This record gives sequence, C-alpha cells and structure tokens, in this order.
Amino acid sequence: MEYVPPKHVVAVGALVQNENGEVLLVRTHRRSDTWEMPGGCVEAGEPLDEAVKREVWEETGIVIRPIGITGVYYNATKQVLVVVFRAEYVSGDIRIQPEEIAEARYIGLNQSNIGDYITRPQQRSRTLDSMEAKAMVPYETWEVNPAYNLLSRLQHGGG
Repeated sequence: MEYVPPKHVVAVGALVQNENGEVLLVRTHRRSDTWEMPGGCVEAGEPLDEAVKREVWEETGIVIRPIGITGVYYNATKQVLVVVFRAEYVSGDIRIQPEEIAEARYIGLNQSNIGDYITRPQQRSRTLDSMEAKAMVPYETWEVNPAYNLLSRLQHGGG
C-alpha cells in the first residue's frame, strides 16, 4: 500500500476578556446558532501566535497579545486541529467583518449561563477550559534552516 501523507487543517481561537471579565465572542453567518471565540484557519507557513492575532483582528477589529495556549482540540470528522490561546486585549473597538461575522461583543459568561450563548458542546468545553485554565502551555515558533532561530516564545505571563 502506498503511503499517503496525512492532511489536517490547523485552526486557532482566542479567549480575550475585557476589564470586567467579559469574554469576546462572535456569531458567524455559517454557525449563527451559537456564539464562539474568534479564530480561524492558519495559513501555510504562518506561526500560530501570528495567526490568532490576525484572525481576531480580522473578525473583531481588536488587537490582542497571545500569552499562552490553554488547550488543543481535534475534530475527527473534519480533521481540524484547533489550538486555543489566552490573549490580552491591546487596543481597538469592536468592528466586525460583515462577510463572515454576524455579530461580535463581550459577554459575561459563567458555568450556569454559557449554554445560553455557546450552544455547541465542543465550543463550550474549549471556552470553559480557557476561562478556567490555571496554567498555560508554552508555545514557540522556530526557523530551522539553515540555522536555528527562535522567532517567538509564549509562556504563562507573556514571553
């Protein structure tokens, strides 16, 4: 049997909270039945921390600084690997990308009301995991040819 290299999609999402602890969520036209963290697909060769900054900015107009990874999730049906970051607000006001995003806003989420907003269970679990994360996983981007060059490193508390 001939070897066929696997093909997976890599996506990113971010938990961003405002000064009141409310979570930045979006409703897309394609999944209008639920709210979710902003995010999307990583482009070829794009570092994950750069991808999450780009996706959040494109969808919401908010500039963020990723600080660490709170979870990694896999959709076996669609072969999508999702890496969720916790990020800090840097600047900007909510401005949606109307072609993709129906609505974006900060919402006060907790265990008892999250199902009122985030109706899909896989979205709910990753949002709760990110909200409740006590520690984050470090993340690094490297160039390894011709020399080893660390491009970025995120760890709890920044990096």
